[in-house]
Amino acid sequence: MDPLGEHRPMLFGLAYRLLGSVADAEDVLQDAYLKWRSVSHEEIRQPRRYLSRIVTRAAIDRLRARGSHETYVGQWLPEPVLTSTPAQLLDPAETAERRDSVAIATLHIMERLDPVERAVYVLRQAFELPYVQIAETVQRSEGHCRQLFRRASARLDEDQRHFSPSRAEHAALLASFLAAACQGDVPALRALLHEEVVAWTDSGGATKAARNPIVGADKTSRFFAGVYGLRDGMTTTFVELNGAPGAIMRLADFTQAISFAVHDGRISGAFVVSNPDKLTTIAGV
Repeated sequence: MDPLGEHRPMLFGLAYRLLGSVADAEDVLQDAYLKWRSVSHEEIRQPRRYLSRIVTRAAIDRLRARGSHETYVGQWLPEPVLTSTPAQLLDPAETAERRDSVAIATLHIMERLDPVERAVYVLRQAFELPYVQIAETVQRSEGHCRQLFRRASARLDEDQRHFSPSRAEHAALLASFLAAACQGDVPALRALLHEEVVAWTDSGGATKAARNPIVGADKTSRFFAGVYGLRDGMTTTFVELNGAPGAIMRLADFTQAISFAVHDGRISGAFVVSNPDKLTTIAGV
């Protein structure tokens, strides 16, 4: 089998975790394909390792080039991806750590990491590569890579102290929250939210959205009641987004993908994507 075809799911999962964008991940894989075609395969003893190195370095270059989304209109969130089948980024047997590495909340936090720091974290946390291989890939020493991983882990742990991986808890809260939101029931919404909840909305300027994060239970409950409350024709489709329960909300004039982070039985983070360019892979659901 062609190594690119054989290892494509892993390579796409790597590129997506590094970039948070399906289109960018596909572009990186295309670059890897072109480089693979241009080298002598007889000299490559470990195609998977070689291709992983190409994809990681290309992704790092893209992260450096795009900076901190300085030209993006409004808030930037990773592109949501369906993960309801084994072929889509996740396998049912994968560990909680690997599943967390593709969560919208985690990818959003990773935007604060340096590109090399992010690469080291993903290679170690999601793919469990040895430091000697990570060092070769990112062109740093093993000791430096260990330091980068510890630093990245500490930063993510600090921000993820509100997050919980409980899928049953996610699903129950998601259903209750959206039912209350569609009724415009502010008190019911308020009861489901963590006091320090933060809601992020990403439209890319294509649709109406909050330009800044919405902080606190009061503002967040009123915001969602205003967006979804008593809207004729609103439909809700429950799906698995990035390894966790999520939903696709539709009206004639907009489509949104929504997912949550949960802590202590309440919603601690809400992520809403309505940028049409980021919904192409789930538009037909």
